[in-house]
Amino acid sequence: MTNLDLSGSQSYLNDESTSNLSSLAGKFIVQFWGVRGLIPTPGGHTSRYGGNTACVEMQVAGKRLIFDGGTGLRLLGKAWQHLQQPLEAHLFFTNSQSNRIQGFPFFAPAFIAENCFHIYGGAASNGASIKQCLCDQMLQPHFPYPLQVMQSDLQFYHITPNSEIRLDDVTITTALINQTQRSIGYRVTWQNYSVAYVTDINMNAEQGEQEQIMQIIQGVDLLIANATYTPPTSHAHESAEFLWQAAVEMSHKAGVQKLIISHHHPDDHDDFLDQVAKEVQANFPNTLLACEGLVLPIV
Repeated sequence: MTNLDLSGSQSYLNDESTSNLSSLAGKFIVQFWGVRGLIPTPGGHTSRYGGNTACVEMQVAGKRLIFDGGTGLRLLGKAWQHLQQPLEAHLFFTNSQSNRIQGFPFFAPAFIAENCFHIYGGAASNGASIKQCLCDQMLQPHFPYPLQVMQSDLQFYHITPNSEIRLDDVTITTALINQTQRSIGYRVTWQNYSVAYVTDINMNAEQGEQEQIMQIIQGVDLLIANATYTPPTSHAHESAEFLWQAAVEMSHKAGVQKLIISHHHPDDHDDFLDQVAKEVQANFPNTLLACEGLVLPIV
């Protein structure tokens, strides 16, 4: 079930519209605050799509869900500063690599005592918990202040693949989608609507990983995916078709209603991404490339 149309679903937020989102208790809205992979890429060549690393906010039935805490999380925190306190939100990490957690030390609402944040993540490749990873990056010499200076109520949860988190009538389902990166994919379901956040698709994914991905993206209204994982040393524009092919093929097989490709490579400038969007839409018409400020209403 979906009301997403390619021509009319894209909008951009200003301060006024951001404030309005907080009162939509009967709505399901997705907003992109960071869409870049690997490393932030500020500059004129990335100004239209954005250079901040991964952060997606979902407003679901009055609840605030955040997926990944790249540098886009800082922008989200600034947008929340004018909202009435206290704030409560749920922050889900796909993995503990730097581009997914580097915005957390700059998340201003976490420093306000009245706020509460529920933080979820799986074990990193070295076995460290999400709490340990977030703490470690805020220790000297990496950062001047430890995590303990955050005055908000931080509640940490260790999650395992193939588990469910229930927040009243909102269900978040998890799956291990990339064994090497220890990356978790999420499916958010409310009433008859669902959104999947699966941003570590590997071009050479093993059969077990493909099955896990297919389970959580089956029939979703919106799939947020990467154009497959590519090491920074091997990225080449001439091979771009192969980078999005896996996401498109899975979307066709799973009956996905709309596909959003995010986590753009640092070398992908705006004009190149415009061309990629045309190529992807020729194969899966209801596709958009994510850009900072993009807002998609699910219902």
